[in-house]
Amino acid sequence: MEGAKLNNDTSLGINIKWLIQIIVVAAMIVWGYFGLTSKISHLETDVLRMKDGVIMNSEFRVKWPRGQLGALPDDAEQNMRLQFLEDDIGVLEAHVDDLRIKSVQQQRLHEPPHPSFLQTKEIK
Repeated sequence: MEGAKLNNDTSLGINIKWLIQIIVVAAMIVWGYFGLTSKISHLETDVLRMKDGVIMNSEFRVKWPRGQLGALPDDAEQNMRLQFLEDDIGVLEAHVDDLRIKSVQQQRLHEPPHPSFLQTKEIK
């Protein structure tokens, strides 16, 4: 075998059964490798999404109570309705105050004058 050289005329004698087994094993190794790399890539993507979700949740948890993220549309509508109700109540309270003042003024007009007031008029 010392004199054996590799060249264009070199041939290799192998059993077809062994050749098929070698090809199948090589194919399974390649398939397994790409399957593992695909699964690892998928899991890395999932981990990145989870990290992003945790960061966003932490930011939301901190900023939402402070009012830094705005308000829900329902909250904005509710606040608008409350503002209108507060304005209406302010108008009604002013009207009630006017009515109380007028009532007090009418009571004073219909009450007889205080006796001390009459005495001071007679003195003059």
